[in-house]
Amino acid sequence: MVHYYEQNEILDRITDAVFALNDSWEFTYINEEALRFMFYKREELLGKKIWSVFPGAVHSIYYEQYHKAMKEQIRVEFDAYYLPLASWFEIRVYPSPSGLSVYIHDITQNKGLSLQKEQHYESLFKYNPDAVFALDTDGNYLLVNPAMEQLLGYSAIELLAMSYTPLIPEEELEKTKEHFRKAAKGITQHYETKAYHKNGHVIDVKVTNMPIIINNEVVGVYGVAKDITQDNQHKTMLLQAEKLTAVGQLAASIAHEIRNPLTSLKGFVYLIEQAGSGRSKSYFDIMKDELKRIELITSELLYLAKPQAQEFKREQIGPIIQDVILLLGSQALIHKVEISYSQLGELPAVHCVGSQLKQVFINLIKNAMEAMPDGGEIQIKAASPSEDIIAIDVIDQGQGIPQELISKIGSPFYTTKETGTGLGMMATQQIIHSHGGTLEITSTEGQGTTIHITLPAAFRHPDDALTP
Repeated sequence: MVHYYEQNEILDRITDAVFALNDSWEFTYINEEALRFMFYKREELLGKKIWSVFPGAVHSIYYEQYHKAMKEQIRVEFDAYYLPLASWFEIRVYPSPSGLSVYIHDITQNKGLSLQKEQHYESLFKYNPDAVFALDTDGNYLLVNPAMEQLLGYSAIELLAMSYTPLIPEEELEKTKEHFRKAAKGITQHYETKAYHKNGHVIDVKVTNMPIIINNEVVGVYGVAKDITQDNQHKTMLLQAEKLTAVGQLAASIAHEIRNPLTSLKGFVYLIEQAGSGRSKSYFDIMKDELKRIELITSELLYLAKPQAQEFKREQIGPIIQDVILLLGSQALIHKVEISYSQLGELPAVHCVGSQLKQVFINLIKNAMEAMPDGGEIQIKAASPSEDIIAIDVIDQGQGIPQELISKIGSPFYTTKETGTGLGMMATQQIIHSHGGTLEITSTEGQGTTIHITLPAAFRHPDDALTP
């Protein structure tokens, strides 16, 4: 009996709340600290059932965990928030055949610091401008932030039901998987890849993968992704501009070197033709054709060297295209090609060098005819999708261009034609770009090719107010 009272005296002095319950859930002991937050006197609690004194606890975590300890005779620990004291407590429950001993430790201060840290991490995750996500070791999404939803167009619910692999284009998948595997082994990875947006288009992304390590074991992979599609487009445009500059310098020197002797050759061929016999006429025809071809090449080279030599004027683009169609009408008949067009007269004016745009459509229509050796139809569709943009499509029914070659079209001296130079399409692209427009190529093998051109309407030009 003395030992019992000594033990109770010790328990009364400790700072943790301690109480004991018998197997009928009646209080058998309560120390001073426990009385403080229960708001009862000791004599009001001893011998009373805990669930009668605190009926609200029947539906709480306390009821669940106390019964678990009593029924399974195992120690349980849990944290709980106690509203009357606005405090967090760590509760440890020790069972015995005759009842429970409960120890309650105030962890409000530590919990507050922990919650503050959690909120800091949550803010860093939620409001990060870059896409942030977490994957398990199988590559399934566990967490995604709002920027991730915006990057790919999927909602968090959709992403959390899938893995990353369906979002990666096939040609990038194995490389991306290898980076993921290395991150899952504990090695941080930095790389660039591509991903599908929900609407179907492909975006370029720069990704960092970091291992999630808990108790010295990798349990997942964190990722941070940034959209670099525009950055890559700007790099490509800059590289193309550098190529154009280099080709322009080369073109100027080549063109000036061969144009003068060409003039002399053409003159002498003409004189010889006039004085020669009819038997050699076919040879002269061949020589003249070849000289014309060289002259065409030098003209293209000179344009690449000095595309800015012409003066921009306000013109209607419809008549320009119609003039080209009329000019190429006889060639179209020979090639069994029909050229159709629509809405050319409804287009707004553009600021342009008319002769340059005419050369653009000559090149494009001739290319389309050459792509259809057995004949077919070339469609020229024009529209003004907004008040400041003109869109023109040149569509053929040729054999199309393989996808892997489309990006190379317009590169210096690259051509898919046996007798081509590659400079015609390069000059065409440069003319469109110098007019503030864009040129894109889409093609399906066996079905045909479409050239998409956009140009700014005239009133967007800064000198529009000065142009009649």
